[in-house]
Amino acid sequence: MRIAIFGGSFNPPGNHHRAIALLLAREFDEVRVIPCGPRPDKLITGSIPAIYRAALCDLAFGDLPKVIVDLFDLEQATFTRNHELQSRFSPDGEIWHVVGADLIAGGSESTSLIQRTWAHGAELWKTAHFAVLTRPGHDLDEADLPPNSKLFPLEEMGSSSAIRDALSRDEDVDTLVTPRVLDYIERYGLYRAPIPGTYAQCSLHEAPFHLQADAHNPKAQAWIQNTGPGVREEDASFITVLGGDGAMLRCIREHWRKRLPFFGINAGHLGFLMNAPEQAFGYPFPPSDVILRQLPMLYLEFETAKGEIKTAYGFNDAWLERSTSQSAWLEVSVNGVKRLPKLVADGALVATAAGSTAYARSMGASPLLADTPAWLLVGSNVMEPAHWRSALLSTDSTVEIRCLSPEHRPVQAFVDGLSMGEVVAIRARISRAAAAELAFCASHDMADKIAAIQFHAAQSF
Repeated sequence: MRIAIFGGSFNPPGNHHRAIALLLAREFDEVRVIPCGPRPDKLITGSIPAIYRAALCDLAFGDLPKVIVDLFDLEQATFTRNHELQSRFSPDGEIWHVVGADLIAGGSESTSLIQRTWAHGAELWKTAHFAVLTRPGHDLDEADLPPNSKLFPLEEMGSSSAIRDALSRDEDVDTLVTPRVLDYIERYGLYRAPIPGTYAQCSLHEAPFHLQADAHNPKAQAWIQNTGPGVREEDASFITVLGGDGAMLRCIREHWRKRLPFFGINAGHLGFLMNAPEQAFGYPFPPSDVILRQLPMLYLEFETAKGEIKTAYGFNDAWLERSTSQSAWLEVSVNGVKRLPKLVADGALVATAAGSTAYARSMGASPLLADTPAWLLVGSNVMEPAHWRSALLSTDSTVEIRCLSPEHRPVQAFVDGLSMGEVVAIRARISRAAAAELAFCASHDMADKIAAIQFHAAQSF
């Protein structure tokens, strides 16, 4: 298999980037779009938080055949060099590095930027394959080409800096980015406001939606006549979820990379992530006045007894719990510091602010507003330390919960209620790349639900 590695800041991704991806997809079996993490030589990559850049790249490239958006660098806040990408992907096929013609100028005299400035650049020049992008009107000396290379003439020109400049001047960029990218930029004020927003008020009325109804919930199935069948996911502006919180969590787990807002209608019990049916169906459907909240997810690593590492994302929470009748013995570290050398409990849980109303609340933790810049660590039926119950964590914290006696007191892991099997440790932090947008009727937003919990209002959610 021939794989094109198309890296860049994509800050933001423009129509010219999409045109390059389409051009490459006609030649290669797979195109890996890799938005870079922080770069010391390009400080502008940090001008927008990674979680927004990840969403923009999914929106710009996610629907293209043979194109895969790889969020590794954004998630790990790193910049993977080309020789490392060569090593990572070479077991999968023949790797081609996508470069601009400016990077190969001077190659015949060993003075190209690749040869002089790339890590292991001289070696890559001789052994790697290069897809060289050429601009119309720019002369190229073919003697400068690497030994294994192919030219790809560009027809559509553009630059991310030009898009950023236009946005900063409040100019139209309709012809420079895709409609979905533009909608997202406008929604959160990217490149225009100094600090991007986390929520926005808008209308979903007359917007096409994709329907996800809980197949095992009779009420959800009956409501399909109220909503209609919806459209295909690729034609939708948002996803309507009929069911309870469990149905919403399943839908987020399966569809968050589509970067479509989720509008839930509660056919379950509490339905904290959902809208009340009398609110949702009280409007012309889809609703005309909603608040969209972009809510971060958890990035999780699970370590097995064999030393294998599994990764996952969670929206609400993740936890370890005892697998036997004996209490679990756990060691809890935050940012590498052992905060609880020995926690004796049924288990321990981490929860996002959005998930704080679920199991975290039932374990005794106070629920957080959905946009609170914090998350929770909570113990379940804690025996030791006697008076410890929970802790509030900053969004840049990393938590490790390790089983102190996996042979005699094994534990199993769960993410949003989904079993991950027996593990010896879990490492968790707020994701830098994964988020889900939830839509709530403006008259009954998540903040109202939190207030109802805190003040014990007799109110149905």
